[in-house]
Amino acid sequence: MKNTVLIIILIWLGIMGIITFAAYGHDKRLAIKHKRRTPEKALFRLDLLGGCIGGWLGMFFFHHKTRHPSFYIVQLIGSVLWGGVLVFVYICV
Repeated sequence: MKNTVLIIILIWLGIMGIITFAAYGHDKRLAIKHKRRTPEKALFRLDLLGGCIGGWLGMFFFHHKTRHPSFYIVQLIGSVLWGGVLVFVYICV
């Protein structure tokens, strides 16, 4: 049971990480072209829904949103939240 739950969570985090990484890349491309951008709230939601790893990678790979403290805070909250979920499932389930 525990292994199944952990695998499902890790798959979720992997999928959300890929989606979030792509969203950061897309937003960076739009920024360069001076086009309508992805709302910051949408990127925050992706980070908190499990895409924090993709968000971290996207920030530094694309050099995007690295000057905004709010993105670091949301990334940190998402990382701690999902790290806590993984630890909880590993220990308690």
